[in-house]
Amino acid sequence: MKKLHMGPAHCALDLGDGSERAAYVNQDYILHKMGRPHRAVNIMYTNYPHDKEWPARISEAWKDRNVSFAWDYPYDDYEPFGVNGQPFEQMKDIRRHGQDVLLTLTLDCALSDDELRAVAEQLRPYGRTMIRINHECCGNWFQHNKRYTYEQVGAFFVRFAGILRDAAPNVRIIFCGGWCLPDGHMEQEEAFRGCYAAADLWSCDGYPALHYGWPYDVAEVGGGQYKANPISMIVDQFISTHRRAVEIAGEDKPMITAEFNTDGDVTGPWAQGDSVVRFAHYWRDHKVDWFRSISLYQFRDRGRLGLECEDPNNSAVGIEQPMLAEYRDKVLNDPWFMPEMTEGEELSFPADLRWGGSEDADGLAIQICFEGNPVFCEMTVDQPVGLMVELNGSWFYKAPGTKTIDLMSAFFKKPLTGPTELTMKVFAPPADGVNVDDGSSDWLVNYRTVLEKAPEMRIRYEAPGVVR
Repeated sequence: MKKLHMGPAHCALDLGDGSERAAYVNQDYILHKMGRPHRAVNIMYTNYPHDKEWPARISEAWKDRNVSFAWDYPYDDYEPFGVNGQPFEQMKDIRRHGQDVLLTLTLDCALSDDELRAVAEQLRPYGRTMIRINHECCGNWFQHNKRYTYEQVGAFFVRFAGILRDAAPNVRIIFCGGWCLPDGHMEQEEAFRGCYAAADLWSCDGYPALHYGWPYDVAEVGGGQYKANPISMIVDQFISTHRRAVEIAGEDKPMITAEFNTDGDVTGPWAQGDSVVRFAHYWRDHKVDWFRSISLYQFRDRGRLGLECEDPNNSAVGIEQPMLAEYRDKVLNDPWFMPEMTEGEELSFPADLRWGGSEDADGLAIQICFEGNPVFCEMTVDQPVGLMVELNGSWFYKAPGTKTIDLMSAFFKKPLTGPTELTMKVFAPPADGVNVDDGSSDWLVNYRTVLEKAPEMRIRYEAPGVVR
């Protein structure tokens, strides 16, 4: 057994889970469908606590009103922040499964410093959270753009960023602005000049194809509100936008896309995944070091912007789209987009494990010699800890209250053809999804676990009985 360090991928992959057009899907289901965790999961919330309809979700409060566009509500139609235990229960679910939280939050720019500080302090126990404040802020559809000027939106971003730095230094701040224009300047450049310096990460949302009239019209040949652009155009926009952001801020910072997908409403399901794969492979093939993550929007969608479509008869059921397998096989499992694993010194039990996030964790690399393809492969850990385990390319979650997990699905698609030595990777993200203030100076970003003894493995190569 050796110490194992998990570091960042060349280009990380994140996944949207819930928005104005979909409900949150639990991470156990997603892990089984995708085979491995993402770097982060993007959840989308809104905070307009002084509006008369609050704290209801606005589409529920206005369900009897005549609305003809997705953003024709008094505030944005995301789940309300801080209501019914959300988004915090979802954030715990995400972190228990070895992923970081990417919180997209639209806020009323009239919120006071005290109200913003309260939001920031709520994010302190969730490790290396990322927050995207009032995204797509060069547009005209969100409430922050309808109620306030671009200058006011920019000033609010800088103000909230300063409060986060002080009250929740574990949180990294994303500025999601506009694109660089043909004249070499950013959209609304002067209004948002200070935002580029205040942020840790720069982002633009990229949709090569988008049915933006959804769900109020149908994208048809010759009708409907939709767009379609070549991948080369989107790539060029990211390159010029990053270049200009560096000039504005006076320093280089990572560029990401916190929302990216091609809308199957426009392309149809068979062609949808190809452009997503080509976009991802551009950054891989050109080894671009400043483009650091792609967040696919999203896992399940009521339209055709998801890896699954929501079953209109039952919202708890997803219908897998052809893009899911294409994205999983050609992007998610491509080494360029996977975290770096580095083995270190030999260890023994009890063993110390550290979780600093999905891009900075210390776990265990345990060598297991298989005689051949197993019939049964199970892992038992009596200790009430949460674990993320990888074997033969498949990841598994062990909840604190679970003792034994079945690892056999790791061999369904990749059976062993003879004696093989595999490395089982073991990490311990926060058991309850939150970091614990144990008095250590780094508790905001590091969670520690002591694994008392080795996992017990039940590996068998012969079934006990045969039915003829």
